[in-house]
Amino acid sequence: MLERLLLLMLLTLLTACATREPSSLPAPERTGRDGLTAQVPPDLLQVPDAVPRVEPIRLGGPNKPYEVLGERYEPLLEDRPYAERGLASWYGKKFHGRQTASGETYNMFAMTAAHPRWPLPSYARVRNPANGREVIVRVNDRGPFVKGRVIDLSYTAALKLDVHRGVAPVEIERLTFDEIRAGRWRRDGAPADPVLAAPAPSVGAPDLPDTQALRDAAPVENAAPRVRAPSPGTWVQLGSFRELDNALALKERVRQQWPQAELLLTTFRDRGLHRVQLGPFDSQDEAQDAARRVRALTELTPLIVRR
Repeated sequence: MLERLLLLMLLTLLTACATREPSSLPAPERTGRDGLTAQVPPDLLQVPDAVPRVEPIRLGGPNKPYEVLGERYEPLLEDRPYAERGLASWYGKKFHGRQTASGETYNMFAMTAAHPRWPLPSYARVRNPANGREVIVRVNDRGPFVKGRVIDLSYTAALKLDVHRGVAPVEIERLTFDEIRAGRWRRDGAPADPVLAAPAPSVGAPDLPDTQALRDAAPVENAAPRVRAPSPGTWVQLGSFRELDNALALKERVRQQWPQAELLLTTFRDRGLHRVQLGPFDSQDEAQDAARRVRALTELTPLIVRR
């Protein structure tokens, strides 16, 4: 009787194991392994490098301090030509299609990269000293978090540098806004196209005064540097003028009184007026903090707007 009871319990257990639903994740994901996807697009060596654009360094968001594996990282917020030497790795299917630190979707076949501390977004020149190959990538993610490694490349970027077989030494250099505007990042000496500010994701703040006017904004002509209308987001308006020279004078005044604000200053034309704004910010709270700083340092009366 006891033997028959034990046999019945064993059969019940085997049946339960056989009918259990399979995991939705493939084995490589569960074990943490990375690598190539099953299908690799052809002609990856022909994928063009990233084309640098002047993209504002946002306060907060992907540039907030963060902690990984017990170590705290303080992202750099200055527009400076950071340069490093170290090891490069690449990341693939484990993260392909997932969200990057900047909120974009990671594509292992695009020309992107991750850095633990550089401002997001940034553009970088990456060089393989073993063969002299160079690529330009857009840094839109955080990582790597292994000692000695200075950058995590997309698979295509690693392939073009011939460092896709494993970890390899590289030299990396962040491109500054001045280098991008002047086209000095080009190795072929070709003239630079006009550099325009790239759009940023919209935030979920409520509509504030002057929203419709901002939506209809047009680029400023002959501004220095030349920029388009501000990206979507929450902004701090510092002033509006009929004469462009007055707007540029205000920008210079703010730069002198608050040097750290330079990277966030934008001038654009709206219905005959040249508006000077600071941003974009990820939230209305961050914009209000910036507005209070402006009032304390410049005695201006800023206005928070969203577009």
